Amino acid sequence: MPFLAPLFRSFQPLENPLGFGASDFLVLALAVFLVTCILLRPWIETAWQRIVSRPAWCLLLIALLPVALRLALLPRHPAPAAATPGEFSRLLEAGTLRRFRLANPPHEFPQFFETFFVLQEPTYSSIDPVGQGLPLAIGHVIFGTAWGGVVLSVAAFCALCYWMLLGWTTPGWAFAGGLLAVIEFGPLNLWMNGYSGGAFAASAGCVVFGALPRLKESWRARYAVILGIGVALLLLTRPYESIFLVLGVALYLLLLDARREWRPLGKAAAIAFAVALPAIGLMLLENQQVTGSWTTTPTALSQYQYGVPPPLTFQPAAVPHRQLTPQQQLDYKIRSEAGGGYFERLEYRVRFYRFFFLPTLYLALIAFLATLREFRFQWVVLMLLLFALGVNFIPAFEFHDLAACVCLFILMSVAGLRRLSFVRIGGWAAGRDAAVLLLLLCAAHFLLWYGAHLFDDREWSAALRQYEVWDAINHSSGDFRTTISRQLEAEPGKQLVFVRYWPAHALRDEWVYNAADIDSARVVWARDLGEPEDEKLRGYYKDRTAWILEPDARPPRLTRYQAPQLEQVQ
Repeated sequence: MPFLAPLFRSFQPLENPLGFGASDFLVLALAVFLVTCILLRPWIETAWQRIVSRPAWCLLLIALLPVALRLALLPRHPAPAAATPGEFSRLLEAGTLRRFRLANPPHEFPQFFETFFVLQEPTYSSIDPVGQGLPLAIGHVIFGTAWGGVVLSVAAFCALCYWMLLGWTTPGWAFAGGLLAVIEFGPLNLWMNGYSGGAFAASAGCVVFGALPRLKESWRARYAVILGIGVALLLLTRPYESIFLVLGVALYLLLLDARREWRPLGKAAAIAFAVALPAIGLMLLENQQVTGSWTTTPTALSQYQYGVPPPLTFQPAAVPHRQLTPQQQLDYKIRSEAGGGYFERLEYRVRFYRFFFLPTLYLALIAFLATLREFRFQWVVLMLLLFALGVNFIPAFEFHDLAACVCLFILMSVAGLRRLSFVRIGGWAAGRDAAVLLLLLCAAHFLLWYGAHLFDDREWSAALRQYEVWDAINHSSGDFRTTISRQLEAEPGKQLVFVRYWPAHALRDEWVYNAADIDSARVVWARDLGEPEDEKLRGYYKDRTAWILEPDARPPRLTRYQAPQLEQVQ
């Protein structure tokens, strides 16, 4: 409605026609949303009961919902571009797998292509395990883009989260948990809008933690097979975290088995191990193909060859934080985190757990404490502590380090809300209304920011999005790397780009990343090693137009490569 547009041009009270500020509009919108839900409550409850009584339809709905919501954003937020060293490494792994191999032959001039998380010798390979690139490779084969695999991974995670919760709680609360998964980790989340692989590892965790209560209930062989599949998927994706997963599974089966049925327990463990065994074999084969040793992992070889990256060349403490680039801020965070001791890192990382919970769910966590009288929920807390303490040995924390436990975070929220729903004050089901209110606030939170991104060409959206926190959707879509890539795409023929860093370059702001088959790529990125060395690579790529890129200029400067003066005279 155009006549309402002036009301939303500014959220500053003195500039708004109604004198409304941001908080006024938020409260008013929330009030409208809640009043509408109350008025439609009988219809909503009837529809809810019909839906949750059909598990197969619930599973399909929860799988399709994040996909449909994200595709609706494509006109404003296209498929994301890789922006971090880890993302480029996983895309390299995917490109390698698409060629039906685990490693690529070394290049004739490996010194030009040195970069983060990539080996040049004895093979040209990503240091990531197979599982990090597998969904991206599948997505590229099916949809023509690696991002298709990301979308499928998120859909699988949300659906599997619902399936997992069915083993722990009632169908209604399991469906609520599945919707929470969509809200928290769906279209606006980092895992949907990047290539970190968090959703795939989270799906593996759902398979494991969903199989455990079912296996405990009946000891059927199919649940042992499912358990083995989940362990295998995590082994291929996050081998280090798999150690804590296996320990937690063993604790669950041993400590929670009051009947001590050793024979079915041993049979289930044997089946699960047999199912996971091929994954172990594939891990060993990858080690041999990439490093030449069955027992040396690509990560271990990379650490041996390159060591730990040195300190940054600039001093962040002397620069206002708001003036740092995103990569410099990331470097600053990593250096601050890695510089402290074990307990300092543990304390520092508490703030990042907000990634796994919406603000209102912290109240559900308080209610979750009342469930700790049940030993199975004590195990959930023990499992999360085991993971938190284990990944704390990793110097730099990433959200996907805890991906396998994400479904347990959602389980804690759901269990807390369910426990809250039992509270009664006199004859009033106060707890039930409170739990429903918290779920509605989660929905309102999501709808607010989803709407802001769906209509991000509107003035009110631009005014509102400056207050958004934990924004992860396409925050790199307009960066310099995308601009340079588009400029190169407009040039005819094949391109060779020498990346020339300035002395004060931020270490992890890396531009040299290439396809699995470097020589066949349309654009080859190489390090500038000085004219004598660069001329060797130019001679190797005689059919390519050569460029010099200076990424530390603002904006980054791309210019034609100038041949040495001697060549020009001749």
